[in-house]
Amino acid sequence: MHAQTRARRAGAALAAALSWAGLMAGCTSHGFDDVLGKAPAPKDAIHVTPDDGSKDVRADRRLRVRVRDGRLESVTVVRSQDGQDSRVPGHLSDDGRVWEPDDRRLALAAKYTVNAVSLDGYGRRAARHTTFTTFVPAKRFIGYVTPENHATVGTGMIVSLLFNRRIADRAAVERAIRVTASPDVEIRPHWFGGDRLDFRPERYWKPGTRVTVALRLRDVEGAPGVFGVQYRTVSFTVGRSQVSLVDAAAHTMRVRRDGEPVHTVPITAGAPRTTTYNGKMVVMERLEVTRMNSRTVGFGGEYDIPDVPHAMRLTDSGTFVHGNYWAPQAPGRVNVSHGCVGLRDVRGGGSDTPARWFFDRSLVGDVIEVVHSKDRQVAPDNGLGGWNMSWHDWKAGGAVR
Repeated sequence: MHAQTRARRAGAALAAALSWAGLMAGCTSHGFDDVLGKAPAPKDAIHVTPDDGSKDVRADRRLRVRVRDGRLESVTVVRSQDGQDSRVPGHLSDDGRVWEPDDRRLALAAKYTVNAVSLDGYGRRAARHTTFTTFVPAKRFIGYVTPENHATVGTGMIVSLLFNRRIADRAAVERAIRVTASPDVEIRPHWFGGDRLDFRPERYWKPGTRVTVALRLRDVEGAPGVFGVQYRTVSFTVGRSQVSLVDAAAHTMRVRRDGEPVHTVPITAGAPRTTTYNGKMVVMERLEVTRMNSRTVGFGGEYDIPDVPHAMRLTDSGTFVHGNYWAPQAPGRVNVSHGCVGLRDVRGGGSDTPARWFFDRSLVGDVIEVVHSKDRQVAPDNGLGGWNMSWHDWKAGGAVR
């Protein structure tokens, strides 16, 4: 009896041993993959779009890393652009199967490198390394910003961007530019044609305001096949308030600082045949000495003065406030200029003349308003003349509704 029992047990043990040996033999010839299933190739385990080695990828293509089974353990994406490498921030889906960048748009003229590691349900890891490059535009656009970065300006400064190419998609460009102020104030854009975009508040800035212009134009398609290149910030500070009222009929300029009268300066304005524009104009630049040639502003050969002192530009068309030494008796008495506002000065620029006094107390961004001239109002896009538009009309000139 006991002998039979021992024999049965021995037989069972032998059968079990043979069965395990058979299994091991199978694993020896094909590995554990026959039991767990064959491990997929990395490109099958981890799917990356755009495809590895892709070129000329457009900015709106979707960058995505995903797995069908298991989860992503890690994803690192590096963007190489303009000689610099930067990590692309992104996020995993709740189930850990999909990674996407936080910013859906790809940068143009860049190389992307993707490194991903996944873990499937059997505990098997897979790693994937891919690269692709994005489209390099043949045509780019930039915006030249007024005023300069870190400038201190008058309360009438208007932020103005002049583009080197005409903009077809104004809304896209407008959305990529943000102008903010501290203390906060509503600031609205206005387009002048297809290559200029200005920003201003409803009223002159308050003294002490800090204004920031954020340009996020890189890779924005401003016109078919034309993309922006800028990603920068410009800031400036608003100084004291100075507004000067030029009365062309009375031949005077009354200067007010922070709302209080400071001084009345004798002036000469445009002669009867070359009158001065009426309206609000803003100082655009200050020049200790400049040359004024009538041919550059649409006249004939009436004048060419190589050493005009204490000159401050008010319009693109050539209106200045400047020192006048060639008609010393005119300021305060008669209008003799070709449209500019002249203040008494001496050749080379005096140290104690009315022109020097006003020049030393002026900032780019100060407002000079001309009244009682027998001319039309200055055009809003002639210089920084946007203050001559109503707030309603100004706001109507934006592209984003």
